[in-house]
Amino acid sequence: MANTTGTMKNKNEDRPFGTHPSGGTHPSGPENKPRHDGGNVTDKARDLASAAGEKARETAANVTDKARDLASNVGEKARDTVSNVGEKARDAACAVASKAGEMASNIGQKAGDATAAVGGGIKSLAETIRENAPESGMFKTASTSVANTLESGARYLEEEGLSGIGDDLVGFVRRNPIPALCVGIAFGFLLAKATSSRS
Repeated sequence: MANTTGTMKNKNEDRPFGTHPSGGTHPSGPENKPRHDGGNVTDKARDLASAAGEKARETAANVTDKARDLASNVGEKARDTVSNVGEKARDAACAVASKAGEMASNIGQKAGDATAAVGGGIKSLAETIRENAPESGMFKTASTSVANTLESGARYLEEEGLSGIGDDLVGFVRRNPIPALCVGIAFGFLLAKATSSRS
């Protein structure tokens, strides 16, 4: 197509709206649009609303079931956790009690060992006094008496230990309650004086 004027003419400019180039009407033209009557649209809207309502009920039921299952699982896990915590607390208490028993036993053993060591030290002191005592005279008698007393005290500590001392002390207090009470008061008074003067 040769254009002598320099502009091109659109083929569709002369054709009326909605007509096809072949001369017929265009399928999207106004006369080919489907017609809807009001009852058909209302039925379809009602069907869609009903389907949406049914879907919403199903979804709500599913959500409720899942929430119930989740709550049940959370409850079971909480019970399991509480049970585990209780078992762990029981185990920890048993371990602490066992450790405390071991420590008390160790402390008792160390106290017994310390008492035996003190007894041994006293016995050694008695031997040193006896060795360095004068050969005769009043000092010899006094030194021997002190050494004998120290040796008997050392033997008592080694044989009886702290439990023996405690038993003897309890026996003394039962046999002599008034003097023991006076000694206890005096000791408490002296201890209070000693600690208050340091403060």
